[in-house]
Amino acid sequence: MTKKDRITYNPLQCGGKPCIRGMRIRVCDILQMLGEGINSEEILQDFPDLELQDIQACLLYAAQRANLERLAA
Repeated sequence: MTKKDRITYNPLQCGGKPCIRGMRIRVCDILQMLGEGINSEEILQDFPDLELQDIQACLLYAAQRANLERLAA
């Protein structure tokens, strides 16, 4: 399974928000925890069904979504 495949969408689940591998764990929740300073190890302890690759997939997803165009001077 690639990192890209770990992020799933289901309009009938979690309001259609991107989730991790079809579970009811939203990408935005993982990103928010990381942003609040919770480290990957703590997240993995709180969500035993998650894998480190899932967290990495969330970060990759966020990076791709934030793909801002560069302004040239």
